[in-house]
Amino acid sequence: MLVASLIPFLFLILLFLFIPLFFMIYGSFQADGGTGFSFKQYQEIFQNEYYRQAFKNSILISLLSSFIATLLAIFATYSITHFSSRIQNRVLIFANLTSNFAGIPLAFAFIVLLGNSGLFTLLFKHFGWETLSSFNVYSWSGLVLIYLYFQLPLAVMLLYPVYQGINKHWKEAASLLGASSTQFWLRIGIPIILPSIAGTFSILFANAMGAYASAYALTGSTYNLVTIRIGALTTGDIFAKPELGSAIAGLLGLTLVVAMLLNEWLTRKVRRDLS
Repeated sequence: MLVASLIPFLFLILLFLFIPLFFMIYGSFQADGGTGFSFKQYQEIFQNEYYRQAFKNSILISLLSSFIATLLAIFATYSITHFSSRIQNRVLIFANLTSNFAGIPLAFAFIVLLGNSGLFTLLFKHFGWETLSSFNVYSWSGLVLIYLYFQLPLAVMLLYPVYQGINKHWKEAASLLGASSTQFWLRIGIPIILPSIAGTFSILFANAMGAYASAYALTGSTYNLVTIRIGALTTGDIFAKPELGSAIAGLLGLTLVVAMLLNEWLTRKVRRDLS
């Protein structure tokens, strides 16, 4: 009975995960036009500076946005735990909504608010404020800002259960033994939540590496990112190269697997050192 109930689930995994993955890997080892087995696509990626730059830019913005979002979420989530349970629930609902508000609607919202003729841009100019005079939402800083918008709420949701797992009796026991609040967090609190922080950073990194619609809607092809290159190679009517796009997608997946393995190794090392 149990095996029969798992058949629909296994069928969905096969249909939506393994079959597309198989055809992606198979296509990446095909010559242009799918004419035969070849390593040409991977050779072009490693030999072409343009594609190497795409991986460099994607990794850089993913690391930067993940680090800033994780750092801000550590303090933001700790502050949230001091509110009443009613306010905490409302903040979590808002974080859930904003973490899923991405893609083209998010890019359009940033353009409307912070674009060259955006609401805040014109409002600041009207009052003579120079705060946004040097800010360009279509630049690298604007791209990092839009990544932070959907990264930070996700980090808050991931770290919130970690703070809930810290027993209040631990703080009381540390206080009775003469430890200050700073000493408690340095000696007990931070070591406990450190593996979860590393796991959150890994999830944010993968989330940023796979982001496409927001970056493309905001900057188009101005910035060379991996996901934008894959989209251009697989959807172009004239210069479409789906085999090359499959190879880039394969290397993107490999990058995420390596990041996941590094995070797993780091998490185990931290837990082993603390035990």
